[in-house]
This record gives sequence, structure tokens and C-alpha cells, in this order.
Amino acid sequence: MAAHLVVGLDGEDAAFFYLKRKGYTIAARRWSSGDVPGDIDLIAWDGPMLCFVEVKTRTARDLTPAETAVNDHKRNVLRRLARRYIRQLPQKIAPPTRFDVVSVYLVPGEEREFQHFEASFSLGDR
Repeated sequence: MAAHLVVGLDGEDAAFFYLKRKGYTIAARRWSSGDVPGDIDLIAWDGPMLCFVEVKTRTARDLTPAETAVNDHKRNVLRRLARRYIRQLPQKIAPPTRFDVVSVYLVPGEEREFQHFEASFSLGDR
């Protein structure tokens, strides 16, 4: 597996445990619908709120923060996938939802650092 993919998976694992420590209930990891390209890194419940979480991992701090990689195209992909996920839920009324971004910094020789951007964007944003 390519090094950048291993780093990404390590970051997703770290974000999974970070959110669990914060009290989130993880419903899915690397969820995909099968017919829509892409995946959602983490889907979690924060109380009654359904959270679709995009994880961005970096091994160095450069001029561009990790969270800026969630551009308009990525947001639209995540929205399409989230709509698919919501449609397959058993309840008739969709739960309240939000999209979070978790930036994970796995800098060698330093402690892991997390930046959690709750409600980074919403299902209806354009």
C-alpha cells in the first residue's frame, strides 16, 4: 500500500478513537454506497445528531492546514453519499445532520494533535 494511504488510514484510526473519547457513537467507518463514487471516513452519532466526518491527516505542518483539502468538490461528494446513507436508515424522518472535519497531525517525534471542526458545512449548503 502506498505510504500516503497508510498515513490516511492511521489518521482515520486516530480520529475514530478521538471521537469515541469525546463520547461519540461510531456507526460506520469508510462507508460507501456501492453506486456513488467515494466514501465517508466516519459516520457517528453525537447524541441525536448524525455526523458525517471527513478526516484529513498530515505528517508535517506546512503552510496549508489539512482541513482546507475539503474543497467544494469533496463537500458535494460527501453530501451525495450522506443522502444515500440517510435514505437507508430505518426511521421515516431524517435525523438532524452535520458535516465535521477532523484534522489529524501525526508529526514524527510529536504528540498527535487533533483539530475538530464541528458543523464545517451542512447538507443544504451550496
